[in-house]
Amino acid sequence: MNNNYFKIAVLPGDGIGPEIISESIKILDVIAEAFQYEFQFNYGLIGAEAIFKTGDPLPEETLKICKESDAVLFGAIGDPAFDNNPEAKVRPEQGLLKLRKELGLFANIRPLKTYASLIEKSPLKKEIIEGADIQIFRELVSGIYFGEKFTDPEGAYAYDVCKYSREDILPIAHMAFQEAQKRNKKLTLIDKANVLDTSRLWRKICQEIASEYPDVQLDYMFVDNAAMQLILNPKQFDVILTENMFGDIISDEASVIGGSIGLLPSASVGEKNALFEPIHGSYPQAKGKGIANPIASILSVAMMLDHLGLQPAANKLRQSVEHAIENKYVTIDLNTKQYYSTSEVGSFIADYIKYSEKSYYNFENVKIGKSTIV
Repeated sequence: MNNNYFKIAVLPGDGIGPEIISESIKILDVIAEAFQYEFQFNYGLIGAEAIFKTGDPLPEETLKICKESDAVLFGAIGDPAFDNNPEAKVRPEQGLLKLRKELGLFANIRPLKTYASLIEKSPLKKEIIEGADIQIFRELVSGIYFGEKFTDPEGAYAYDVCKYSREDILPIAHMAFQEAQKRNKKLTLIDKANVLDTSRLWRKICQEIASEYPDVQLDYMFVDNAAMQLILNPKQFDVILTENMFGDIISDEASVIGGSIGLLPSASVGEKNALFEPIHGSYPQAKGKGIANPIASILSVAMMLDHLGLQPAANKLRQSVEHAIENKYVTIDLNTKQYYSTSEVGSFIADYIKYSEKSYYNFENVKIGKSTIV
């Protein structure tokens, strides 16, 4: 068995997905060379692209590729052709929801941190966000997104059922407690226990297992208050644990703290499988324009490398991303006055992985707003 050989399922998806995934593959090719790894990339269709070509948002061939891989690298999903059509019976997002369920990806993990050189990009004040470092654990394969759904044929009413069991909650609760032990030993459960029975079940189970983690401080916050507190005082949070829909909303809100949703990666993990993706959507308005920020996808690669046990490569990749940000070698969402294309940012990061300070990029010229290469 070759411990340096890995099969990666690559699902570029829709919108800017193919562009950012292209940069992530560029990074992995350089890492393979620098660290003597071998990555086999197997591509699959998903989302709108898959519907247009096969009629199915998750073709069986794609699912097979994913199940036979060591990890899945995912781009983005969604297309205006479906977003603006409430009558559509088949939707791109159904492919991703089914993939999560089929692979047993019960936990979505979203790290959020601030970068000193980008603090001014955040809509929040520097003193509020400086030093914020949060890890969000969102349950991914249960709750209202996966419950029974019904729409009256006459269009008079509709319902979605939110259902949770002990078996749905325990695995991700343990995972969040264990992560809190590695960090600042504080875990906040975000729920709506004053109204919802499912939220009360979450609290009951977390209270039961808290005794297994005596060094972790467990507290609770209603989701409406949490949405406000994330803006007023994000530094109060360390590890956040929450259910599916609340996690979807809270984690997207939290993304503005760092200045751009284009910076935030995520991992969706289960007992046997794992998928890595940026948290931003397909951003169809930017498709093909070379302006999409590839950093969230590239940092998702770093999370994938962690998962595969390749920590030296993951650490080097994060260092290289921070180098690009510190030198303001970024896309237009992070610097409207002097910016670089999607592929230029990817190449800059890849080059630093390969050569570090001996890079052929002239950093002094970069700093003064020139892209001269020497």
